[in-house]
Amino acid sequence: MKFLLYNIRYGTGRGTYYHLPLPYAGFFKTTANKMDEISTFIRSVDPDIVALVEVDSGSYRCGWSCQADRLAQDLGYSHVVESKYRNGSLAQRVPVLNKQSNALLCREAILAHRFHYFDEGVKRLVIEVELADALIFIVHLSLKYRHRHQQLEHLHRLLMDRTKPVIVAGDFNTFGGNRELDLFLAATGLCDANAEARPSYPSHAPHRQLDFILHSPELEAVKCQVPDIRLSDHVPMIVEFRSTVDIFAQ
Repeated sequence: MKFLLYNIRYGTGRGTYYHLPLPYAGFFKTTANKMDEISTFIRSVDPDIVALVEVDSGSYRCGWSCQADRLAQDLGYSHVVESKYRNGSLAQRVPVLNKQSNALLCREAILAHRFHYFDEGVKRLVIEVELADALIFIVHLSLKYRHRHQQLEHLHRLLMDRTKPVIVAGDFNTFGGNRELDLFLAATGLCDANAEARPSYPSHAPHRQLDFILHSPELEAVKCQVPDIRLSDHVPMIVEFRSTVDIFAQ
């Protein structure tokens, strides 16, 4: 089973163009050309599951259409997508911000899904997707250290008593280093698929490991790649899993 994690920065790109004519002006530019490149890249990887962080679900930047819907249609995948901000929050009342979402695309059928919300931070969404043989959780943790640790405690509670193998993936914003996850990994028993701690940010010269794919010990990460793809400010992560209990058998 091949799993792709990618923070696509809403398809707004990166580099000098992103900061013209003013710093961060790219945040407000249209995204069609970059999304074509992202779709082509995903197709070339041919993943079974795609976890996408920072997806535009229908602002003017993408012509009022949802990027996840379009990618799923292009690739023939099932998918779920949801805003990162809880209903009633200030962000939900601000144009563009209220379309900032996360998504999961999957080659196989999605049996069920739930949207959980952390109690702390601005970005609060946790996407939970149930597949035939696994549970997938997608997160984008807070920029604030204290909020991240409160969110990890909450995430630990969500993972308790799960009976299927689990994959937790997303942008963890671990600016304090990957040691921020030590207690969470010890408490949950999850493993880091990126055993060599390859950095994923920024894409032009990665030196921080912000993006993680964590997994139950029933799943073996037999190959992990962090390719030099510069369509966003993050590079993608690709992990190939093999089950130790014969699930995901091809």
